[in-house]
Order: sequence, then structure tokens, then C-alpha cells
Amino acid sequence: MKNNFYLLFVILFSFVACSETVARRPKKHSTTNFYKDVIAQNKKLNKIEKKNIEKHLAKDTTTVYKASLNGFWYAYVKKDTTKSLNTVKKGDLVTLHYNVTDINNNVLYKDQVVDYKVDMEDFIPGLQEGVKLMKKGEKMMFIIPSYRAYGVTGDGNQIRMNQTIKSTINLIDIKNEKKDESK
Repeated sequence: MKNNFYLLFVILFSFVACSETVARRPKKHSTTNFYKDVIAQNKKLNKIEKKNIEKHLAKDTTTVYKASLNGFWYAYVKKDTTKSLNTVKKGDLVTLHYNVTDINNNVLYKDQVVDYKVDMEDFIPGLQEGVKLMKKGEKMMFIIPSYRAYGVTGDGNQIRMNQTIKSTINLIDIKNEKKDESK
């Protein structure tokens, strides 16, 4: 009887040991719903921010702002009325004097002077596009929604997350590489 028990044990063990293991399927985690929710939430926030900007623009009756195709608003403080073709292009080195405030004109950064190589260096995305509208000597005001400024992170210093900013820029100088190379 003892031998039969061992024989039965060996036979059962060999069937179990030789059976093919079946891999477990990984759990499916759907990230598409998460992303859809985040996108929907951002669209709502952008719509609210746009309404707030439009309310601000309606209150400012002394300045005529234009909406750009790049998602910001701008107005000329000092415009070059000559037919000068010396506009800013990618790769130009420009010297800018600018400040940054919040939508209620609370100063965040005052009297900054920078040399900026257009589209080759980091700068506020809305202002990167705005500078390309300018000519030497012009002064412009920009209202930039958070998604074209520092977005959900802020700048880690003065500009908070999801904060609309205003900036006044005076374009002091433009150095075109092609013109400078010919000198």
C-alpha cells in the first residue's frame, strides 16, 4: 500500500510538474481617460482665463489691443511709422528693456535689460512671438495668458502657476547676423 501511495504521488507530481505554465495577463490601466480629463480641465481653465483677460481689456479704454494668432494680445505704445523693413527675425540678437506685471499691474519683474537671440534661447513663449512683431525703437505692451507664459508651473520665483502676465517691451537694438557678417 505504501508503494501504491508513492507511485500515485509520483504520477500526480509528474503531471503537475510537466504542465505548461500560463502567463498572467497584465492589468490594464487606461490612461486615455486620465488624459481626456486633464485636457478637458485645461480647456475650462483657458476659457475662464480668456474671459478674465477680455474683461480686463474692456475696462482699459485708453489702449487698443489686438489679438494675435499666437494666443496673446498686444498694443503699440510707440510705433515705427516709417516703412523700415528692419523687423526681428529668427537668429537676430536683440537688446530688450522690459518689465513683467500681473493682470492688475502689480510688478513682478521691473526694468530687465537682456540680450536675447531670437528663437535660439529660452524666453517667455508669448514674448518670443511678440518680439518678432517689433522694429528697432518700438515699444509694445503684451497680455499673455498663462499657457503662453509659464503655465501650470510658474517660473519658480515671482510668477505663480496659471498666472496671466503683462509685459511692456522696448526694443533697443537688433543685430542681424547677415548684416553684421558683411561689415
